[in-house]
Amino acid sequence: MTPFAYLFERFPSFGQTFCYREVAELYRQGFTPPIFSIRNPKDEPAQDWDARIVRCVHYLPEEKELLDDVRRASKKGRLAPEIVASLDEWGRRTDFLRLYQAVHVGLRLQEAGIGHVHAHFAGMAARTAFWIAKFFPITFSFTAHANDIFAPSKFEIGLDKMVGAARVVVTETDYAEKFLRERFPERADRIHRVYNGLNLAEFGRATFFSDPPSIVAIGRLIIKKGFANLIRACALLVERGRSFQCDIFGEGPLENQLRAQIEELALQKRIQLPGPKPQHELRAHLANASAFVLPSVPEPDGGMDNLPTVIMEAMASGLPVVSTRVGGIPEMVIDNQTGFLVQPEDAVALAGAIEKVTNDRSLARKLGQAGYERSQELFSIEKNVRELCALLL
Repeated sequence: MTPFAYLFERFPSFGQTFCYREVAELYRQGFTPPIFSIRNPKDEPAQDWDARIVRCVHYLPEEKELLDDVRRASKKGRLAPEIVASLDEWGRRTDFLRLYQAVHVGLRLQEAGIGHVHAHFAGMAARTAFWIAKFFPITFSFTAHANDIFAPSKFEIGLDKMVGAARVVVTETDYAEKFLRERFPERADRIHRVYNGLNLAEFGRATFFSDPPSIVAIGRLIIKKGFANLIRACALLVERGRSFQCDIFGEGPLENQLRAQIEELALQKRIQLPGPKPQHELRAHLANASAFVLPSVPEPDGGMDNLPTVIMEAMASGLPVVSTRVGGIPEMVIDNQTGFLVQPEDAVALAGAIEKVTNDRSLARKLGQAGYERSQELFSIEKNVRELCALLL
């Protein structure tokens, strides 16, 4: 048992393996926090989830059932007059379901004697946790990740109110911690950096035997991952007579656009978009690769990567990483030591960096070994989850 619970928007989720890993490590350490998920992650790619954890997730009811549940609780006198007044006053204004979800979860936390709830992302789950803390003697905290702080959505309960009300705000990088502390100086003492972590023993070491060199990229097919620049860089490598195979694993709204770009540049034999793959398959691809590339770029609205888990995974596999100077990436990838960093949108520099690590196997091994050692130092999930618990307990 643990004196705090988790509240997620969607759990477990293919695109948020770092959340699942955090919970799984807590279970391994003997904690079994109750897990609430606002949405059921239906129709997602199959993953290697632990059935014991998935069975414990309490999925919140859909709107009609949720409202009926809260009304029944109100009729039975289980809700304080202030809660009923807040529900009536808010009415059907934007985000009204967060209040009802807060009542649904808060009542169950009270019954279980749990006094704290932790959410991931400064989004739907954190806004619900905000109302839980308003309605019940339960504190809340949240882990802020990337776009949720760099380009937050506009809601009446926004990032400022959540930071103001949270007992603890966790974020993933020194970059993001500094960003939040500068924006909310009166709450600086509540804002803490805890890196995401991995079970480092799960990852095999890269062999660098691939011929031609294998370039691997992993991420959602969205603007901020910069995969259009990787495709342009690959076209430059072809012009220079370089041989390689590039696989970009993931799914997303830009898939058709990226496929069209690959066809336009006649790169169908060099670049593949195999779609999303389970974690064990991705680990195997990393172990067989020559280099990992993530050419992240800032989005027009300010959204950007912060601490891409896939870079951790590549480092844990002993691969050199080629990426960009965006968000917290320079805290992970040390230029000329564990890989190469280039400016966002610079396809020429990106091609040059990829060429360096794929043409010189001894350099690739050296950079990859340094990255592996850095991953052991920074990204041990056992150590990082203990740091998180120290903040929440």
